[in-house]
Amino acid sequence: MIEVRDLVKQYGDHVAVDHLSFTVEKGQIYGFLGPNGAGKSTTMNIMTGYIGLTEGEVIVNGHNILEEPEAAKRCIGYLPEIPPLYTDMTVTEYLRFAAQLKGVPKAERAGQIDRVVELTHLEDVTRRLIRNLSKGYRQRVGLAQALLGFPEVIILDEPTVGLDPKQIIEIRDLIRSLSGDHTVILSSHILSEVQEVCDQVLIINHGKLIASGTPAELEQQLSGSSLSLTVKGEDAEAVRALLSPLSGVTAVTVKPSANAGELDVELSCAQGSDVREAVSSACIAAGVPILMMKSADVSLEQIFLEVTDDDAAQPVEADFAGADGTDAPAEDAGEKEEPEQ
Repeated sequence: MIEVRDLVKQYGDHVAVDHLSFTVEKGQIYGFLGPNGAGKSTTMNIMTGYIGLTEGEVIVNGHNILEEPEAAKRCIGYLPEIPPLYTDMTVTEYLRFAAQLKGVPKAERAGQIDRVVELTHLEDVTRRLIRNLSKGYRQRVGLAQALLGFPEVIILDEPTVGLDPKQIIEIRDLIRSLSGDHTVILSSHILSEVQEVCDQVLIINHGKLIASGTPAELEQQLSGSSLSLTVKGEDAEAVRALLSPLSGVTAVTVKPSANAGELDVELSCAQGSDVREAVSSACIAAGVPILMMKSADVSLEQIFLEVTDDDAAQPVEADFAGADGTDAPAEDAGEKEEPEQ
């Protein structure tokens, strides 16, 4: 559906996107993650044709974004971080204008506008001037214009910024409903949102694609796990000596439990290791009853922090992607100014 090949973007001497390559498959939801200044918005702007590239190619549904810009752009609906709104228009006027710009056939415009208004829950504000809307409603108007024409690819830059919890849930449900018929790429600083909504995740940092795959694949590939035990016994050193030599165990902490005659054990495990069976067998053989065993869940937030740690991050790839990205200098200065309420 989308192929980004060896993409480079330079601003003077600053390399904003550094030989970035990845493939986006049809009908899935992709989360695009990275620290501020990592390249997310720059890459999205290049993919949609908003800004030019220095080197490389972007192919959208078989159309080169430079050689066939109109055909490529017809396949994409885009919601920038700050929605491109004309605040002196009413919501309906703006959506009519956007439909016309997108080349939606005149006979289909009214029906499409009604549909995107329903999808984004704008029914109560269609006659209001956009300048009088809250930031949350402005965000939904921007999303509605991205959906007009019902393009095959929907690219959303921070789609839930400014929304209240109820609205966030509604937009998440809408994004989920788009998968299958549409390919969705979204960036977000809300990592739990990406983990909940996205089928695939791309993480970039300092101009490099450092991790890619499903949330489950990243959890397995990028993070060592931990295992919590409560065992019956009082000899902490004996338990430590029993478990430390096990393959995959990197550290063992043993301390008295709140209950007399019990010990709490924390095991740190190597990346991708599952030591539960080995621990169970060792304890049974040594006559040390296990009263509780629990694996610690690894969140996408922990993975993100791990792979974007400048001292420790190394590129890690799953099956479908490979290489890089970083943002323009303006984005490095901090967050963009949000529209007024």
